[in-house]
Amino acid sequence: MSERSILSGFDRARTGTRWSLRAAQGLVLVALAVASLGPILWLARASISTTQDTLRTPMAFWPSGVDWANLSTAWNQAQISHYFANTVWVALGSWFVQLLIATTGGYVLSVLRPRYAPAVTAAVLATLFIPGVVVLVPLFLTVLDLPVVSASLLNTYWAVWLPAGANAFNVLLVKRFMDGLPRDVYEAARMDGAGPLRMLWSVVLPMSKPILGVVSIFAFLNAWKDFLWPQIVLPEPTLQPLSVRLPLIRDTVELDVFLAALLISMALPIVIFLVFQRLFLRGAGLGGAVKG
Repeated sequence: MSERSILSGFDRARTGTRWSLRAAQGLVLVALAVASLGPILWLARASISTTQDTLRTPMAFWPSGVDWANLSTAWNQAQISHYFANTVWVALGSWFVQLLIATTGGYVLSVLRPRYAPAVTAAVLATLFIPGVVVLVPLFLTVLDLPVVSASLLNTYWAVWLPAGANAFNVLLVKRFMDGLPRDVYEAARMDGAGPLRMLWSVVLPMSKPILGVVSIFAFLNAWKDFLWPQIVLPEPTLQPLSVRLPLIRDTVELDVFLAALLISMALPIVIFLVFQRLFLRGAGLGGAVKG
């Protein structure tokens, strides 16, 4: 099958064309790097600059020197440490619930495959086409008065954790991965007398570590940056995460301290992405396959 492209093989072999292509690729990479890293690097610079330097010369490198005290002031006096701990707690709980639901749901639909599995899969897939804003009111009413137990989850982290588990994308992601696992292993486990729970724990989970890592990263980062739902169900200020609290403290602290608080709130997600970027990019590819 012949390769179709703007330039032919003869054109690519020419020295001038090769250098032009490399120059164009370099310019594109530089533009992407500036667009993606520029705001983060500027924030890192501004967070350890004085307010006057940021306002007068926003692109200069510390005319009045580096002010490391901004970080400690934001951490202690602005109580970022408290809201940082809240955010970690919210993210960890959401991660656990999402991982539990995605793993068990994907396992049932892919491995156990009851007769109603196709209908459930279709229903789960259909929920991806429902905008999240549409379900905000019924979801809030459910949290306000939980059916059966008639209890309110308002101002509790369960109001964030439990709805986070209803993530159809994660369930389908895990199901698609488990569909690709060798089914001969399942049959061998059944012949050895393994029940559903033992097969899940001893056979399926060890082979599903890559996709569980992907779901974990997605779940943690999405919970870390979520704003609207925590703002609705956590009106108590002492329970709010950074995403909700940061806009509210903007007018109570100096600009340099606020920028330092923003940098602190971004630190952990950036570290997680850099450490697990291979899993993250692999998950992006799997996500495109699921949506496709």
